[in-house]
Amino acid sequence: MEVPKIVQVPPGKKAKKVVEEDTKYIATSTKTSPVVAARAKNAIVEDVDGNIYIDFSAGIGVLNLGHCHPAVVEAVKTQAEKLMHFAGTDFYYEFQVELAKKLCAITPGKFAKKVFYTNSGAESNEAAIKLARWSTQRKQFIAFIGAFHGRTMGALALTASKPVQRNRYFPVMPGVNHIPYAYCYRCRYKLEYPSCDLWCAKILDEVYLDTFIPPDEVAGIFVEPVQGEGGYIVPPKEFLPELKKIAEKHDILFIDDEVQAGFGRTGKMFGIEHFGVVPDIVSIAKAMGSGIPIGAIVFNAKYDWGVEGSHSNTYGGNLVACAAASATIDVIQKEKLTSRAEKLGKVMKKRLDEMKDRYELIGDVRGLGLMQATEFVKSRKTKEYAKKERDQIVELAYKRGLILLPCGRSGIRYIPPLTIEEEYLDKGLDVLESCIKDASK
Repeated sequence: MEVPKIVQVPPGKKAKKVVEEDTKYIATSTKTSPVVAARAKNAIVEDVDGNIYIDFSAGIGVLNLGHCHPAVVEAVKTQAEKLMHFAGTDFYYEFQVELAKKLCAITPGKFAKKVFYTNSGAESNEAAIKLARWSTQRKQFIAFIGAFHGRTMGALALTASKPVQRNRYFPVMPGVNHIPYAYCYRCRYKLEYPSCDLWCAKILDEVYLDTFIPPDEVAGIFVEPVQGEGGYIVPPKEFLPELKKIAEKHDILFIDDEVQAGFGRTGKMFGIEHFGVVPDIVSIAKAMGSGIPIGAIVFNAKYDWGVEGSHSNTYGGNLVACAAASATIDVIQKEKLTSRAEKLGKVMKKRLDEMKDRYELIGDVRGLGLMQATEFVKSRKTKEYAKKERDQIVELAYKRGLILLPCGRSGIRYIPPLTIEEEYLDKGLDVLESCIKDASK
């Protein structure tokens, strides 16, 4: 099979009709490209016009096992024939318990844990907000500039990625204090690592909590181990441990948002494992169900609500979704996909670094495992954002058979399935380089 293969420059005839009707009947949302998928297998997508693409987006980090992994498909079919839904959290289910055991086993920390099931990343973070408030009886939170934790009104208060995401929604949940993330390429304090002595972390204790945020009113610190929508920003190795130290000093819960970085994406089961930090609460979703909506928080059991009705939902722990999640974990472990992500991530990083050497348009290359990104700039000296050029690269790519997603103000993220064939990884990177080359002109 020829991959990639463009028979009609997208959007083709059929795709145009779908786009037109989507615009007419479906609420305005985020659209990156006019690719209208019809079917897919692993890292290969075919659209309604017969175009064949290599997928470097993995459903926005959802499809770590690739499209339609046979083990997940079989698990979903088997469960759907037995029982799809009974009554949410009002009754007991063997499958929910079995999956919870797996989640408690694979998340960081040796202490007793519990699980609350949700349907998405935003809902996981909403649950984390409520659990932190309930268990600490404190009302405020610390979050980071560039963070993305969801779009519901509580999670949105934590989110600080793009103005459009918060525009016209004021007031959101009060009590969230944002501070700069450890974005070394664009340090907010105009310092350089490591001579900065981690001021971006220490400022939390030495300035914010010492001058105007009462530490005994802060329930938790929300942090992504690698900022996702904010630009795939990897902090220095000491940053998260320093934050954890500050949190422990003030009895503030450390809440780890693994929605985009979890389930093997970074070369570890969870991104936080690269930094040796054990969180109090872990938020998960996206790749957890390999395309079936499911999320959860996994937390130290001592913080459990302990009172029935304090928090609940209807579809959390849906049995078909649990089957997909359980199969996903099994495949990651059986096929050793975390180590595969680490291996292929090195291959990708090498190619991206070589492109950086050739094209001045690339200002920075960063990432962990198969969670990589390039940031495009008009000038390496001024670091002026090259958003127009970034958008041009994304457009050229899908017209040449490569599906990409932007991140940050002028970045592109590269998150193919962890199961992608090396041949298609190389071909995708070849297409990417041709697009960067043309955009550079």
